[in-house]
Amino acid sequence: MRNIKITENEILFSRSGELVRLTACSENAIRFQGFPDCSVIDENYTLMPVQTDCEIEESGSRVAMTCGKMKAVLEESGKVSFYCEERLILEEQPELTFHSGYRNYLNKHSGIWKCRVTFEPNENEHFFGLGHSMNNPFDLKGGVYDILNTNANCVIPYVYSSLGYGFIWNNPSVGTVELALNRTRWSSEASKFIDYVVIGGNPKQVSETLADLTGHAPEIPYWATGFWQCRLRYETQEMLLEVARRYRDEKVPLSVIIADYFHWTEQGDYKFDPKYWPDVKGMADELHSMGTRLAVSVWPTVNENSENYRYMKDRNLLMRTARGSDRVFEFYGWQAEIDATNEETREFVWSKLKENYIDNGVDTLWFDEAEPEIHPEQFDNLLMKKGRGDVIGLLYPYYYAKMAYDGFKSMGRDDIITLTRCAYLGSQKFGALVWSGDIESTFESLKCQVHAGMNMAMCGIPWWNTDIGGFYNGDTTSDYFRELIVRWFQFGVFSPVMRLHGSRIRHIEKSDLKEPSGDPNEIWSFGEENFETLKNLIMLREKLRPYIKNQMDIASEKGYPIVRPMFFEYPDDEICYTLDEQYMFGDDIIFAPVVNRGQKVKRFYVPRGEWVLTMDKKAYSQGWHETEVDIRDFVALVKKGSVAANCFD
Repeated sequence: MRNIKITENEILFSRSGELVRLTACSENAIRFQGFPDCSVIDENYTLMPVQTDCEIEESGSRVAMTCGKMKAVLEESGKVSFYCEERLILEEQPELTFHSGYRNYLNKHSGIWKCRVTFEPNENEHFFGLGHSMNNPFDLKGGVYDILNTNANCVIPYVYSSLGYGFIWNNPSVGTVELALNRTRWSSEASKFIDYVVIGGNPKQVSETLADLTGHAPEIPYWATGFWQCRLRYETQEMLLEVARRYRDEKVPLSVIIADYFHWTEQGDYKFDPKYWPDVKGMADELHSMGTRLAVSVWPTVNENSENYRYMKDRNLLMRTARGSDRVFEFYGWQAEIDATNEETREFVWSKLKENYIDNGVDTLWFDEAEPEIHPEQFDNLLMKKGRGDVIGLLYPYYYAKMAYDGFKSMGRDDIITLTRCAYLGSQKFGALVWSGDIESTFESLKCQVHAGMNMAMCGIPWWNTDIGGFYNGDTTSDYFRELIVRWFQFGVFSPVMRLHGSRIRHIEKSDLKEPSGDPNEIWSFGEENFETLKNLIMLREKLRPYIKNQMDIASEKGYPIVRPMFFEYPDDEICYTLDEQYMFGDDIIFAPVVNRGQKVKRFYVPRGEWVLTMDKKAYSQGWHETEVDIRDFVALVKKGSVAANCFD
């Protein structure tokens, strides 16, 4: 081949209008980069590539790189094809039928390009990943998806294919991915280059490599595996303490209780309002004496009336805008937002969080609005230390989580977990516990959360949860919601973290606060019969906690999530790629949530082996089965003879 340079683990190929680089970046992983400015840019974003041994062989008009079981073949036309164990898994599609051009670049300005890469479709291929969404299906094949973070839509630019490979789109810019019937296409609206990684192997092998490339989650603190209580919102210190005391009196273990937003004096002050929270240290001490941790909500919004606003603005610690004033979110007036990509911002904000929260006994933080939420969603208008929003905007939640992680580490803390509404590739290494945002209180929403949890799990982020019961439009007095809350609680038991939250429709007399609470949202708030049912589910969670902690340690070590689509354990079983209403919960439990209102029968699939249904203790072998389900019944199966079976005695 002409215009080619080969080094120990790299191929550089120059062609008209593009410089291509292929690199062996981890075991069984090959990285492709295309530079339209025809010069190499060494930018990894959050990727952590490792120089890896490979074999490179040039033959005529093509050159091949072999790394473990992966092989990439680069042709003189520019086309790249990927093989896993000599089986073709991915090949580029030309832009035009009668033209050999591959990849497309459109110059926008100052070294920024609109660029895309297109691959041939495979009829029987299934795709999973892309983080979580309010309405994505389980199998993403056939859809077109925006690469843009908004409330309840956290995009992780990664998919796993049923053909046996993982695909990292290593690009934090706004864009689109088409997993269509006629093509697979990844597009960036504003980037300096095309950058992606193909990882070959079965789900477990790919997950291990993905963790090596983006970071391993730390070991989850044991206290986080229990039950978390929250509502929008506890208006006062005494209101929060009364709830914690009742849980104690009811002998229901409460691991964490959360003080939600507007406990503060002003957005950007990062401290409790002493009028309603007069003794934060005393409150935390009392909670700790009951075995309960305290979490507080933090927003990135900063009002011009905040005591920190002028200091942050004058030092460029806030996000700026290319057009108009630096106000990007309207909520009780227009708000500026912190620039989490700026190290100085992170240091300053952490100093306030530590002084006003952590030093007063707060145990952990809840980073809301972490996308960041802006209106309108014009990321090209955001200017941050790391770059313009449409170029690097997906990095925002990554650095937001890093702020808390670095801060706690500087204090010598290792039990770091931060509840956050958004994430990016690698956020898991900062102890990010992602939740699915402000979702509706409906059975349709519950079903979507099952899909969302499995797809997020495939993206290398094992700590994930939902607002049990959904966030908005929940009427705790209605029969509909009282059925929904039980079904969602059952799902919560078999989620990485079990957390009750929501803004319930208010029937009680309104207070004079700026942001008053909705109706009560504790387990005794949904009727007496439900109270006993939900209490029993929390006690089951207590029994499961050692099992959950063990499975979370596996997630930390190997990158295997605790919520696993059925194909994760059974990749050779074609049926498992279609199972969107059941999943593995660790190695030894199958959970099949009931997600429809009034559902009386649940159909479920058993893979190979012998499994015991916890409801009736009967053994089931491979195939389809069904069972009747009362409102108090849930469908969980345990591997016969496993330790997990003891949790259901």
